[in-house]
Amino acid sequence: MKYCYIIFIFLLIGCNSSLTKFQPSDTHVSPEAKEMFYRLLNLQDKGVMCGHQDDLLYGYTWWYEPERSDIKDVVGDYPAVVGFELGEIETGRERSLDSVSFVQITEKVKYFHKKKGIITVSWHVINPVTSQWTHREISPNGPGSSWDIRKFTAGKYKESDSVEDFEIKAGSVNAVKSILPGGENHEMFNRWLNILADYFLTWTDDNGKLIPFIFRPWHEHSGTFFWWGRERCTDEEYAALWRNTVQFLRDKGLHNILYAYNTDKVNSLEDFMRGYPGDDYIDMLSIDWYGQGAEFNVQVDKALSFCSEESLERGKLFALSECSNISQDMVNILKKYKVSYFLTWRHAPLSAAMASNPVMEKRIEEWNLQLKQMYADPHTLFLNDIQNN
Repeated sequence: MKYCYIIFIFLLIGCNSSLTKFQPSDTHVSPEAKEMFYRLLNLQDKGVMCGHQDDLLYGYTWWYEPERSDIKDVVGDYPAVVGFELGEIETGRERSLDSVSFVQITEKVKYFHKKKGIITVSWHVINPVTSQWTHREISPNGPGSSWDIRKFTAGKYKESDSVEDFEIKAGSVNAVKSILPGGENHEMFNRWLNILADYFLTWTDDNGKLIPFIFRPWHEHSGTFFWWGRERCTDEEYAALWRNTVQFLRDKGLHNILYAYNTDKVNSLEDFMRGYPGDDYIDMLSIDWYGQGAEFNVQVDKALSFCSEESLERGKLFALSECSNISQDMVNILKKYKVSYFLTWRHAPLSAAMASNPVMEKRIEEWNLQLKQMYADPHTLFLNDIQNN
């Protein structure tokens, strides 16, 4: 009996240790954000939530219609997770880089929260260096965008000889270093963060409480295509950028945010964790991975394995935070791991010619069929599946 009692005590300690490992990173986390953290943790045991970027704002053939959603049009239910993009809010403009009104984003955030849906936010921030240059006319997504990392010397974006050759790099024009404390653009960046914080402070529920959400800034940094990406700054500078951002928002009283660390495609845990800011700043680990096919399946399966295992070890949530339309193979792969959600990217409105294009029509038809199959699968969770959880 004595030995049985000792074994019971050890098992009890082990269970409590496992539970206490999973905690929000913010020691002053709001009750609402804390509740959402554990809700997400519990839902990971039930299945993987279906998510869609800008789902409530527009679709292939419509723009800001009440209660409309491309996914709801197909299966009769909203996705469990909806993503919103705040790129260019830092400029003071009324609309995002995707031409969506920030006022309307707020309306939909409040609407979806009231329905007990999960909200996630991304932020394609303009380049703090090149956005100040006035002599350039063209570059992908516009001069000064998140993607503005070098002078274009060929193709349709070729720039004139009057534009000085440049490339955003850790050892030369380092945009991240310029906005860290001591950098020439630090005060400007703090003004951007202040605009963002003031906007987040307007996201309140009917009782005046701040709405909890997942924030995924500085995403896909293992790629080189953003000014905060790999090679554009050092790993420590990237980690410092993260810590500076989180601390600024916490100091503004925003304790309702869960933070998602994110990379693009990675082939090892070591690569995934490069630039990680620390457990005190992160609540969720996540990867973005676009593609389909046999080779894609092998690669993403491997990454989901080591990333989800690391999340469990650290007491963090885990998500496939951006992806293309999901195949049945991908659905089956996701079932192998503890994944909070997957989020397919936005349905940018199509021109009349593109909407009637046979290739696009077939692609949409195939995706709608896959959506119906996922909706019938109890492991894939939509809004109705999580409202009472």
